[in-house]
This record gives sequence, C-alpha cells and structure tokens, in this order.
Amino acid sequence: MEFDLTGRTAFVTGATSGLGRHFAKILSASGAAVALAGRRSDRLEAVKREIESAGGRAAAINLDVTDAAEIAPALDKAEAALGPIDILVNNAGLSVFGLAADISASDFDKVIATNLRAPFLLATEVARRLVAKKREGRIINIASIGSFRVLPGVTAYCVSKAGLAMMTQCLAREWARKGINVNALCPGFIETELNAEWFASDKGKAQIEGFARKRLAKESDLDGMFLLLASAASRTITGSLLTVDDGQSL
Repeated sequence: MEFDLTGRTAFVTGATSGLGRHFAKILSASGAAVALAGRRSDRLEAVKREIESAGGRAAAINLDVTDAAEIAPALDKAEAALGPIDILVNNAGLSVFGLAADISASDFDKVIATNLRAPFLLATEVARRLVAKKREGRIINIASIGSFRVLPGVTAYCVSKAGLAMMTQCLAREWARKGINVNALCPGFIETELNAEWFASDKGKAQIEGFARKRLAKESDLDGMFLLLASAASRTITGSLLTVDDGQSL
C-alpha cells in the first residue's frame, strides 16, 4: 500500500481547524503540497506556518465556499502557488441544532449551501481542470454517519450529508472514465474543539455511554482510510461511502 503523495497538490476546505487542519497536516506529511482554504485568515496563516516549519509546502487561500464567484479564483490562486490540483478535500461544513419545526429557512439554506452546494461547485470546477489537463485526480467528500442514519436534532445536517453521499456516487459514475475517483469518508462522532464542551457535559457523557465502545474516536483514527483515498493505492476505489465510526452506528 503506497501512500506517498510526493508531487501531488491538495486543496482542503475548512482547513482552519478540526478535521480540515488535521487532514491538511497529514497530506503534507505524506509529501503533498497543500492549499489551505477557509475564511479565517489568521488561522490559515497559523496552519501554513505549522506545515512549513515541518518542511512542507502550503498556501493560505481565503475562501467562503458558499460564494460561487470565489471558487474559480481561489483555485487559480492555489494552482499559481503550488501547481495543478490533484486532490480535493471537501471538508468545510456546519450544522444547526434544534427541532426541525424550529429551524428557519435561512438556517436550512445555510447548511445546504455549505455542506452540499459548495462541494458540488468545487468538485465540478476541479474536475473540469483535471479533464482539460488530462490528469487523474482524487475527490474526497467528508460526509458523516448522518448520511444514512438519523442524528436527532440535526435534520438539516443529515439531509445535507445524505445528499453529499448520493452526489459522491453520481459524480464517481460520471467521471469514472476520466480517471477521477470520487469517494466519501463517513466519520462518526470525533472529539474536536467544536464539540469538546458538549461531550464534557452530562448529556454528552450519556451519549458516549450509548456508543458500542463507549468512547469518542480521534481525528487520527481517520488517517489510514483518508490517505488510502488520497493516494494511488485507491486506484480502483470510486463511488464508495466508507464508514469509520468505531461502531457508533451499530
């Protein structure tokens, strides 16, 4: 199994924190140049410095993924700095908590725009560039176990991730003969800075007790599957929805 990404260029959305930051760092550690996309300039620069201090190459790209007009210019900037993009990681995402009847139309639209519309626009733009250059590529959509099971209180999120899973398979089928592999990684609940407060609460602890292994997964638990999808080792893997959830959905 060869996970060496030397000579490859990756574009990672939501790279300022959490899984996006983690994915960017392991891509770099495996040899890829990494374009870090996000809205918080200070955090982008901090991640860029981390990667460069470890000997990697990175570029900070300011991008609001919900603004369609920003996508092509952001990719242009990334390619000017690092070279043609081979790997796209659609990681940026958000959720709105609450009962479905209490969620506003604007909040629902915001979740869909970030979690589903943006990955579609990024994937199609990257694919156009790969096809024009006759290059193979890897597109990794970060979905969720919420793609195929109900997670109470986050209906909009589950709807968006279910759509992302189907989009993954549709694009994989459409681009199969172009050498562009499209797959989705479906994590379970992972401890990050965004959910640390919840899982430290009594209700959060009770939720963990309901998991098959009574624990949260770690960001690093995704590394093997993620690098498989990003590398040449996944040559015959496309259109797959790969669950890595420590048995939480059982």
